[in-house]
Amino acid sequence: MSASRIAALALIVIGILMLGGQMLSFTTREKVVDIGPLEVTKEKDHAVPLVPIAGGLAVAIGIGLMVADRRRA
Repeated sequence: MSASRIAALALIVIGILMLGGQMLSFTTREKVVDIGPLEVTKEKDHAVPLVPIAGGLAVAIGIGLMVADRRRA
């Protein structure tokens, strides 16, 4: 088994595992009111689907490596 085929299989497995993962989430605070000594802030939650996107890319790259390796052989 060639090194590129092993890398392709690893990427596919890792990508499938990442597709089952959650989103990357973080919280920011934004100032709503600022009148003299009175300051009101609001916490806002954000969710970014980086993990599923990266998992999909890993699977796609792994499949591409697998196809390229078969064409060379």
